[in-house]
Amino acid sequence: MDHFRSFRDQKENQRELLSMIEQRLKHHKKYSTSVSLGHTLEVLLFVQGQEILLQVLPAFDPLSGFGENCSFWIYRDLKRSMDQVGAAPGEFAACFTTLQQQFFQRYPRRVRELILLVKHWYQECQKKWMTPPSPRFSYALELLTVYAWEQGCQDEDFDIAEGVRTVLSLIKQSSKLCVYWIVNYNFENVTVRNTLLCQLRSQRPVILDPTDPTNNVGKDDGSWEMLTEAALAWLYSPSLNDMPPAPCWNVLPTSLFITPSHLLDKFIKDFLQPNEKFLDNIGKAVYIICEFLKNNCFKDSSTKVQKVVKGGSTAKGTALKYGSDADIVVFLSPLKNFDSQKEERSLFVQEIQRQLEIFQKTQELEVKFEISKRTAPRVLSFTLKSRSLSESVDFDVLPAYDALGQLHPGFTSRPKAYKELIALWKSSGFEEGEFSTCFTELQRDFIEPQPTKLKSLIRLVKHWYKQCKRKMKPKPSLPPKYALELLTVYAWEQGSGMEDFDTAEGFRTVLDLVIKYQQLCIFWTVNYNFEDELIRTFLLAQIQKKRPVILDPADPTGDVGGGDLWHWHLLAKEANEWLSSSCFELPSGDSGQRVQPWKVPVVQTPGSCGAQIYPTVGI
Repeated sequence: MDHFRSFRDQKENQRELLSMIEQRLKHHKKYSTSVSLGHTLEVLLFVQGQEILLQVLPAFDPLSGFGENCSFWIYRDLKRSMDQVGAAPGEFAACFTTLQQQFFQRYPRRVRELILLVKHWYQECQKKWMTPPSPRFSYALELLTVYAWEQGCQDEDFDIAEGVRTVLSLIKQSSKLCVYWIVNYNFENVTVRNTLLCQLRSQRPVILDPTDPTNNVGKDDGSWEMLTEAALAWLYSPSLNDMPPAPCWNVLPTSLFITPSHLLDKFIKDFLQPNEKFLDNIGKAVYIICEFLKNNCFKDSSTKVQKVVKGGSTAKGTALKYGSDADIVVFLSPLKNFDSQKEERSLFVQEIQRQLEIFQKTQELEVKFEISKRTAPRVLSFTLKSRSLSESVDFDVLPAYDALGQLHPGFTSRPKAYKELIALWKSSGFEEGEFSTCFTELQRDFIEPQPTKLKSLIRLVKHWYKQCKRKMKPKPSLPPKYALELLTVYAWEQGSGMEDFDTAEGFRTVLDLVIKYQQLCIFWTVNYNFEDELIRTFLLAQIQKKRPVILDPADPTGDVGGGDLWHWHLLAKEANEWLSSSCFELPSGDSGQRVQPWKVPVVQTPGSCGAQIYPTVGI
């Protein structure tokens, strides 16, 4: 209404205007009945023999005259006006209807179809409970559906059943739900920031209207308990579970960004730490594949399996609760050196795939293959599903040359392997870390013995990395997760070294190192060092390369820092924005202060590692 010049005008004059509209509507030939409900008018009309119930909401238009860059003024004015007139949270949500329309129009048609399905399910529940529909609650479910798709999928073409299961799984966790967007408002303005943080710290469930930060449409009115029970029943219904295991997207019910520093350990335990069932599932799946590789795959050929090694985050003890994956490195007798691995690897990948397809026909397994598109694929990637497993497990099987033999304790076999690798590097050149699979055991043994809390911090950093990667469009080439794992270990070694430390301080330190990526030069001497002349010369050349330099402690040719190879600047930008997150707010009583990082050097030198380098040799 053009004569509403402010939120105050709407509050003070809305009832009078509604009364006038109601009186005039009574003279309309299609009018049936109407009832005034506070700041809305419900009108029943007859249109072509059908009853249509409409809500009429006279509202102030705060959006006229404001550019997109001035939007925080609108929300600052909203909060001040609400305080002045004593308005209830969300009372002016109708003023932002245009923004609500724009919010949903951004999403693919299939997402809106999923919303229709979820709303239909909600209506069916209400019929069963014999309760009237709640527009606010329906809106909450619409937003929850959008959140599920954004966080867990983002594909325009997706499995509807997976989407429904994801929404139901989130409803099941309603007591932990905290969902919000910063597309129309954000944390930059102090007034808006305080309003937003007040909402995000309130009792769960919280589902904030993306167009009105005062409007928590997820606020519990007693419906969530019934809806949670209904969701639990539907999650196990045959229509959603035609074939076990029934997958859903990996979506957490709350955001790390708004988790206070003193609750980070709880966040890791609740949402990132794998439980015994998860680990048992992984163990069963790994056992199935390892037994197949050792006993079935090459039983009719002269190829011998020297050993099968479990690698990746599962073996290191840093796997996330969501998204099961496992790396299996199979060391084969025909691969007698690095050259033979490079030349013959693709043949063994093809043979393993062929044998696995035969194997699955004799087992109660469903195996999906996703073969590398490279002309000489290094890895066989597939998903293992089994009726004995509650979820699917993604595998990478990698044939490799057994450079370290049976890996007796100590350095006995390592200098020989590294010198062979470096000599090949100098003669032919190859990609960074191309033969890192040969050193899988050393990668595993570097991370696995670390303190439990450090591995929990690694999980937190990996989760942060995934959140950053998900929001970037188009998808950039970011540094590998392994680089972040090593950065986390380095931060702890140099900054704390204690088994019990402050998680927020550790997380803050890792982000600080990411921000300083252009200075980073990090390496370890646990498996190779500066004693042998050939290895020393090579290492000195490696650490002179363009920063960041982060050498794989198991493979000196593997610089996972990569210099200009990856888009560290994008990750650094994200890290800088995260410094304002709740993760680094100190508990109440320390107002204005923030969690500080440990003092960690960004550059290592041979001298800092205790290596004696001749004065004539520069770095």
